[in-house]
Amino acid sequence: MRTVWRWVVLVMAAGVLLQLYFVARIAAMVVIDPQSTAFQRSEAWRLVVDTGSLPWRQQWVPYEQLSSNLKRAVIASEDDGFANHDGVDWDALEKAWEKNAKAEERAAQALALAERAQAKAAAKNPAKAAAPQPKPVKPPKVIGGSTITQQLAKNLFLSGERTLMRKGQEFVLTLLLEALLDKQRILEIYLNNVEWGEGVFGAEAAAQRYFRKPASKLSTYEAARLAVMLPRPKYFEKLPNSSYVAARASVIARRLESAELP
Repeated sequence: MRTVWRWVVLVMAAGVLLQLYFVARIAAMVVIDPQSTAFQRSEAWRLVVDTGSLPWRQQWVPYEQLSSNLKRAVIASEDDGFANHDGVDWDALEKAWEKNAKAEERAAQALALAERAQAKAAAKNPAKAAAPQPKPVKPPKVIGGSTITQQLAKNLFLSGERTLMRKGQEFVLTLLLEALLDKQRILEIYLNNVEWGEGVFGAEAAAQRYFRKPASKLSTYEAARLAVMLPRPKYFEKLPNSSYVAARASVIARRLESAELP
């Protein structure tokens, strides 16, 4: 029993030391720009393994030199309460939870209907029982409801796995970011490190990649198009002229003036 308690104490001590490490890293970001994120390092490794090369675009741009259009577009698209919440938008989380629950219920109903239809067909014609199984019902899309601060916490320090422990650590990191950094610094780090395509990270690289201009010169519509890409940057990189991107960008562009900057 003594050995068990010794291991428990060691694990708890390791957990405390890990949190102190995160505190030190985040505190340093008050004055030091992070050179890379955990997500970027994993992407760099994947690109090297998959392609044998490292196509990479990134250039840090201070907050004041980032287009206000882009700041407002990203806030309007990703987190319209960014300037006022404490890192977690509880209303958005509740809505996301309800949407996910409804989507799972609809998927379960569709699966049950497909199984009943298959059983009925097999009863009428036993030969069909040995036929190939029908195409499985597509799983529901999971809506996250994450804020900009939560996304930054995940990208800076964590892996992409979806576990309760990882989500708990993300929550702690989100509170630390909000406690140690002001909103402008959080948005500055986010915009300079977020992914905008295969090996394209940060607003300056994205502006040069898609519009051949600096991030400080982005128009309202250009900023809105970049904001649309954020949930699925690699996918939308291949479909820059899709009707969805154009329509969604128009919606975001109309909401820019209502987006509150920190």
